[in-house]
Amino acid sequence: MTERRARGQAAKHPPSETPGGRWLLLIHQLPPKPDYFRVKIWRRLHRIGAVAIKNSVYVLPHTEQASEDFQWLRREIVAGGGEASVCQAAFVDGLSDGQIEALFRAQRDAEYAELARAAGEVARESGGGGGGGGESSGEMARLERRLAEIAALDHFGAPGRRAAEAALNRARARHKPAGRPRAAAGRPTRPVRGRTWVTRSGVHVDRIASAWLIRRFIDPKARFRLVAAQDARTAADELRFDMFEAEYTHEGDRCTFETLVARFGLADPGLAVIGELVHDIDCKDGKFGRSETAGLERMIAGIVRRHAGDDARLQRGAAVLDDLYEACRGLGVGR
Repeated sequence: MTERRARGQAAKHPPSETPGGRWLLLIHQLPPKPDYFRVKIWRRLHRIGAVAIKNSVYVLPHTEQASEDFQWLRREIVAGGGEASVCQAAFVDGLSDGQIEALFRAQRDAEYAELARAAGEVARESGGGGGGGGESSGEMARLERRLAEIAALDHFGAPGRRAAEAALNRARARHKPAGRPRAAAGRPTRPVRGRTWVTRSGVHVDRIASAWLIRRFIDPKARFRLVAAQDARTAADELRFDMFEAEYTHEGDRCTFETLVARFGLADPGLAVIGELVHDIDCKDGKFGRSETAGLERMIAGIVRRHAGDDARLQRGAAVLDDLYEACRGLGVGR
């Protein structure tokens, strides 16, 4: 990641301690073609809650999660033939912190308003007690997930949240989520034993889950070495994961956890469910939309906030994932 630090006034209500500035900027230039790539990047920016302050300049509050989100986006943009830089900044002139916060609130308010309208439609359609129960139940589950997603990105308390929650409460009472099972598939690779696995420091959901997966299902005697993002050097017997040009990392639209499951042929329903949860938290593309995603996301966020050290995060995350795996073994995928 290219990082430029700017001096400026201290933020009045920073989301975290950020000595180099309370904001992160993603500045990018996308290739004119293909069109789908431009749409894909726009959708990804939308999913992580970034706000445009100028054409091709997006901002997020400076947090560890935002830094990781922008790093992955920068990598994706460069891989697609574009250019991108990530900068830590404090605004000295022009836009004030308060104005930027207002931009975030306005964007979240628009999303809350759309959710409230959709919840109102569900309530009206089911008001007569007629058919379509399965469809409306599925829509209710989607709206529940959507509210959790918007709230997770509502850094500055948008006032529209209260109206959205009220509309959802009015539509909620007579509906239950429904789902359909979906099978998972993967291509096996050769087993490994007692290797050193290298990944980036500052672990979050994909690296925490991948480390758990490696030690429990792939390499029980695995050792982990955490390095700076730019340090890709490894010894001959080391394997990298969730790093740039790693042996095991994002492939296509798969997160690293999904790549490991597929490459090692782990056809396990519980792992397939966890893979869907990790994918939606890490990739933020809403591909699977499981109802459990928001709960795991908050649990991982709590682990990251409580534990600054990677070893503690991996240990605590493994305990959580052990329990989650037992709970997920009986669930269907694709729900």
